[in-house]
Amino acid sequence: MIILSTINLFIVNNIEKYVTINSLTKIRPPIIDSNSDKSKQPFKIAMSEDDVLRQIEQAVIDHRLPPGTKLKEVQLAEVFGVKRGTIRKVLARLAYSRLVDQLPNRGASVAKPSVKEGRDLFSTRRVLETAIIQALVPQIEKTHIQQLRQMLDQEQKAYEFDNSKLALSLSVDFHRQLAKMNGNRVLEEYLNDIIRRTPLVILTHLSADPQSRCRNQEHAAIVDAIAAGDAKKAARIMNQHLLHIENRIEYKSEDPQPDLATLLLSS
Repeated sequence: MIILSTINLFIVNNIEKYVTINSLTKIRPPIIDSNSDKSKQPFKIAMSEDDVLRQIEQAVIDHRLPPGTKLKEVQLAEVFGVKRGTIRKVLARLAYSRLVDQLPNRGASVAKPSVKEGRDLFSTRRVLETAIIQALVPQIEKTHIQQLRQMLDQEQKAYEFDNSKLALSLSVDFHRQLAKMNGNRVLEEYLNDIIRRTPLVILTHLSADPQSRCRNQEHAAIVDAIAAGDAKKAARIMNQHLLHIENRIEYKSEDPQPDLATLLLSS
């Protein structure tokens, strides 16, 4: 665990330096420049199938892997320092969770949710998260409120420093933390499965305008209502908060895609 934590820290510290297939490996040491003569350097420490899966999932959540990015087995195997068989298993698992599309004779690519699928995902989140809020308020503890406010402070600081990717990651953590505090593991698992897919919706169908994403002031209003013991108000704000994003999902033009290795290593 100590070794893996060290690897993750190293990767996080190098996030800002890369932008291509490496987006997937943003969580791995800097390895390649697609225009460099140097060969890609695989991870120094052997990675398990679950390690690779988490790396790619996190790259999607962090918006480092754009929808439609081709996921080539050979390149991924080199980036992560594993066998192609391991990559095949990882891609199959990602396809099962709808983060990857696998088509015969076309290989695998990061999923591109349709407008309808995107709206359906946020509609489902509204149902789950309002239920989570209503169940959480009667049992909330002061330490939970303090923890939530600390998370909001970190999110706000990320926005102030113009680190939108970190802010969005913290925003996702806020929603996950509410589910965790609720204590209903089934609801938490359902929500986490959906949240894994929503970054793809945001990248595919929402503009870069911050108003199209989660808004920190609405998170603060939710916490205020929870702290006041007003479950109905907190649930209403949460519903409006997610509906705001749902209503802004629409088709948008595609941007050119960088190299896969660069994407994995970029921030």
